[in-house]
Amino acid sequence: MSAPVTCIRRAAWVVAWDAARGSHVYLRDADIAFAGGAIIHVGGHWDGVAARDIDGAALFVIPGLINIHCHPAQSPIFRGFVEEFGNPRLFYSSRHRFRQAFIPDTEAQLASARFGLAELLAGGVTTAVDLSHAYPGWIELLAESGIRAVAAPMFRSAAWFTETGQETQYEWAPDLGEAAFAEAAAVMEAAERHPSGRLSAMVSPAQVDTCTPELLQRSAALARDTGRPLHTHAAQSYAEFAGMTRRHDMTPIAWLHRLGFLGPRTILGHAVFTDEHPWLVWPRRDDLRLLAESGTAVAHCPTVFLRDGTLLHDLGTYLEAGIRIAIGTDTHPQSLLEEMRTAELLARAAAGTRHRCDTARVFHAATIAAAEVLGRADLGRLAVGARADIVCCTLDHPAMQPLRDPLRNLIHVAAERVVRDVWVDGRQVVADGRVLTIDQAAAARALQGEQDRLAAAVAQRDPERASIEDLMPLALALGA
Repeated sequence: MSAPVTCIRRAAWVVAWDAARGSHVYLRDADIAFAGGAIIHVGGHWDGVAARDIDGAALFVIPGLINIHCHPAQSPIFRGFVEEFGNPRLFYSSRHRFRQAFIPDTEAQLASARFGLAELLAGGVTTAVDLSHAYPGWIELLAESGIRAVAAPMFRSAAWFTETGQETQYEWAPDLGEAAFAEAAAVMEAAERHPSGRLSAMVSPAQVDTCTPELLQRSAALARDTGRPLHTHAAQSYAEFAGMTRRHDMTPIAWLHRLGFLGPRTILGHAVFTDEHPWLVWPRRDDLRLLAESGTAVAHCPTVFLRDGTLLHDLGTYLEAGIRIAIGTDTHPQSLLEEMRTAELLARAAAGTRHRCDTARVFHAATIAAAEVLGRADLGRLAVGARADIVCCTLDHPAMQPLRDPLRNLIHVAAERVVRDVWVDGRQVVADGRVLTIDQAAAARALQGEQDRLAAAVAQRDPERASIEDLMPLALALGA
């Protein structure tokens, strides 16, 4: 028996994939039909009989978005604490006392991740690379949410801390990360075995400066042997660049290149502080060339850096150098649509009058480029044979009016407010703006409770017994 067909009839606007052009294109008044988790028709009129017909007259249909770099198990629970506070004595790095005293445990991670996954789906993200330290119930929650997930359990040889606030210090594990590596390997295998078929895995040594060279090389070997993508955080702070150049007399990018870590299945988050960055003084200019020649991709997440007063210089230069760029949120809000807008605007600000980035490029990064990085030619596009990861946005919302260019309206104005319906692998997970797989209201209540619990315990964890109000005061003082 053939699978039942769903058909979106005569959609007003569609972003379809044109393989001959190698780019997305607009279609008008077009049908999209899908069945059994796959797209069977895009464009023109589909004359088959559908089990479900959807009137597309007021719809803008786009491919499901791919968030290449997110941390749902921690980003939502930090909301209200980290937006404006970094360590001014450590280049405004977030490695300060708050992060050492406000540490989510398993219950808090589950509450944060449940809320975060719902937020991602409601914003049109159908595939998410979830970078988390492994915690009980993680894989089950990913499956329950209905999202297409890449589990990237992070592991490392050392943890960050700072006693003086003026330098990053490292607490090295006695086994230098061997147990964490083994745990991550087991979690990756569990994700790949999951019966949902929507879960996969990524090898993810946490940060270039917290892993021994041996652990980084073992990670690269595991990725090659299993065919999984490979990820680490690198060139993500001024402090890291300074520390790595002292440690190895080379940039973080050059160090990874020497170790054989770079390559076409490798993703670096965030590759901001390369030797091309104008704020750094370094005698060579090799990093962008190494990234381009190796085929290494960059997970670009501009908002989290903008909060610290830093930015990548500049996205257009990276693209024109031939570096593959995908987009992630990293922090909150977990709106990939807003992140695309921020990416384009910051690219323009960093480049000055040399505008080399546009809406089409950032949308390509959040769809096709991200799919290529993951080795998935069936994601990030509306094309026959692709997986049925589909997002319908309403054109009736005032934020989409007046309507001349729907993609620009979506990214630069409306964002997730107009996301109406979302399907992942042909299964509807958002309907009329409501997430079907997770009770968002209940998830929000649970998250509030966990945030309150962790905040109340800060004074016991902070070495100076400061309260959460001392470490992270409210934006406004409480009135009498």
